[in-house]
Amino acid sequence: MGSTQNLPPSSSSSSSLPDASSPSLILTRPTAQELARTWSLTHPMWGPALSHDDYLKRELYLTTVPLAKDGGLSHWILTIASQPPDQRPILSSCESLRKMTISAPHADGAPLVDGVAHGIGSVFTDPQFRGRGYASRMMQELGRRLRRWQVANTADMPDDIVDASDDPSKLGPQSLFSVLYSDIGKTFYARSGWAPFESSHVAFPAVPGAASGLEPQNGYRGARARAVGYHELAELCSADEELLRAGLLARRAKGGKGGGKTCVALLPSLDQLLWHLMREDFMTKHIFGRTPAVKGAVYGDEVGRRVWAVWTRGYYGGLDKVEGNTLFILRFVVEGVGDEKAYLREGVRAIVQIAQAEAAEWRSQDVQMWNPDERVRGLIEASGLKYEYVERDKESITSLMWYGEGEGSTEELDWVANEKYGWC
Repeated sequence: MGSTQNLPPSSSSSSSLPDASSPSLILTRPTAQELARTWSLTHPMWGPALSHDDYLKRELYLTTVPLAKDGGLSHWILTIASQPPDQRPILSSCESLRKMTISAPHADGAPLVDGVAHGIGSVFTDPQFRGRGYASRMMQELGRRLRRWQVANTADMPDDIVDASDDPSKLGPQSLFSVLYSDIGKTFYARSGWAPFESSHVAFPAVPGAASGLEPQNGYRGARARAVGYHELAELCSADEELLRAGLLARRAKGGKGGGKTCVALLPSLDQLLWHLMREDFMTKHIFGRTPAVKGAVYGDEVGRRVWAVWTRGYYGGLDKVEGNTLFILRFVVEGVGDEKAYLREGVRAIVQIAQAEAAEWRSQDVQMWNPDERVRGLIEASGLKYEYVERDKESITSLMWYGEGEGSTEELDWVANEKYGWC
């Protein structure tokens, strides 16, 4: 790839660009060449653990994995409508990933609603175009577009909302909301309609041999805890979805967190987890020359009484800067409802210890669990594990734009299972 692809078209100097409010700007889909140019620009920010070429290969690879393939992943650019493709400037760019979601409306007796949510990521503006309001304009356009993007109820929608090139056979159920994870605080995206939600995590240090002194090749075969690989994920995700659906209805019936709210959740589906795990495999293969077999851990064998977690390793520091690497728990599940606290406490401790040992093995500084609920936090506190509780105010701020009843207002929403698996 030539270095000229890192440069904007010469016909659009910064001084001649339109104002961010100009009607000459459009939100559209990039060409393959424009997409490659965008990836080259974002490599220094999001791909320092990979070479430039490997980063471009990763981004292309991620368009083919479950969740992203067959139109699940959409790329967007803000540009000038009058200029031809491949010659127009990329003023700002991002991508959206279609996800399945469920909602338990606050009305008593209302059934669960299955819908679509779009996760927004990779929001980026070329440094030479920053400070002009282009990212804000793009996000305002995108929030409106995603409300009607790849959904079934499009018959009465204006042409500027529904993409005429979209294949009707691929349209899904109604769009309930969109989410993003802000790394620039709570204000910027809130101005465009994405309200910040709870953004906290529990951090555990990486500890070599934390899992009862057993090494990874021994499978961490403790009395009740065992490692999880790819082949267990389908069953765990199926059980998780059933429990989550029942849990949303029960939570609504009890008034939920804050009472009288509509409960919503992104489905922690197998495809959703595989998006993270296959991304991880690409990274570890290029950094370490191998991929991790341990994708999580489960405590107990009886369905309905298990404690389990699935995790992924994130690398921004590579091998040189371990401080940039984290083992993220994607989903942490306590299946039992009435089980004794000592059993569950031991399960939480055993799962976290396996994660700590894996973090140390794979050059990660710590283990992070996002937004644990009150029950899990209580079990962590009683476990004897060393941990730090962090309220984030700048990075990975979970944010949501609501498209359902009472559109735009999130005050009456209870975002359940707001965990790392939803990140993109």
